Amino acid sequence: MSPKTMKAARWHAAKDIRVEETEIPTTGSNQVKIEVQFAGICGSDLHEYTHGPMLIPVEKPYPLNGHQGTTTLGHEFAGIICELGEQVKHLKIGDRVVVEPLFKNPESPFITNGEYNLSEPLGFVGLTSNGGFAKYTVVEDYMVHKIPDSMSFEQGALVEPAAVAVYAVLQSGLKMGQSCLIYGAGPIGLLCVQAAIAAGAAEVIVVDIAEKRLEKAKEIGATTIINGKSENIPQQIKELITGGVDIFLDAAGVQASFDGGIASLKNGGTAVLVALFGKPVTHDAFDQVVREITIKGIIAYRNIFPQVIKLIDLGRMPVEKLVTKRITLDEIVTEGFEVLVSNPSQVKILIDING
Repeated sequence: MSPKTMKAARWHAAKDIRVEETEIPTTGSNQVKIEVQFAGICGSDLHEYTHGPMLIPVEKPYPLNGHQGTTTLGHEFAGIICELGEQVKHLKIGDRVVVEPLFKNPESPFITNGEYNLSEPLGFVGLTSNGGFAKYTVVEDYMVHKIPDSMSFEQGALVEPAAVAVYAVLQSGLKMGQSCLIYGAGPIGLLCVQAAIAAGAAEVIVVDIAEKRLEKAKEIGATTIINGKSENIPQQIKELITGGVDIFLDAAGVQASFDGGIASLKNGGTAVLVALFGKPVTHDAFDQVVREITIKGIIAYRNIFPQVIKLIDLGRMPVEKLVTKRITLDEIVTEGFEVLVSNPSQVKILIDING
């Protein structure tokens, strides 16, 4: 007789994540059950742990599925299909897969034009449904992407955050030979380094206040690293690159990064806001007008998972270099969330679900 329960990391409230037994989910007609192999802790998981609820629906249910309250976290994961809903025809049991965790509202006009990341209400597996910090999880069939046998499940667990970075670089319009400034050397910022290099950036400058993370940026190919505590960063950058950089990607999401990046752009340059800003920022619109600066926000990604899988599989984005620690599910709070809160030298922590 097969077991009815499984171990999962469940969010109950801020600073209250418990590894506990919960029911193994059932599979709906258009859903897929995945036996999770590896999962990554994302910055948004960390925000839910420290300051939540942010996206987790507590006051009222998420409209697309009725989910509310206690939630199994985790939206960066890879695994093996172990059960299919009766309507699912394009996948099979045993497929090695990753999940694109965005919910699509079928009634949204953004679905028909392919801009599904703009459909409302915004929702993600592991936030507005139960996610991948568990032995099994159930997702909608449209979220599932196959990965080749040559790609490890550890690499697979990094496809989702890598997609954020690739989408940011594509949306920036970065051209081969141009310069790119990235504020923030956390996982997304470092993946932006890899994506910018893959897209042909000649110069990639990274600013952060954590020396260990700056060292990691240099290790994966950044041409210049600058400590965010140093003086006159825009001036330093304009001494390196006459007139300023072509592209600025803000993966830090604070006033200092926003100001420093905009001031470092050349006239006519483009800024892409990648981070989820925790607080409002002030902005000099006059400066933007007279310098013809483009400032663009992005949310997640769309229509790029197959390309990202290929970039990783062919070694164009060696995402595994960002993994600084591997832990078991039982260790997720003490060796995962708490370590990420207290130790800036940690970049990406992966959970071996079978460990």
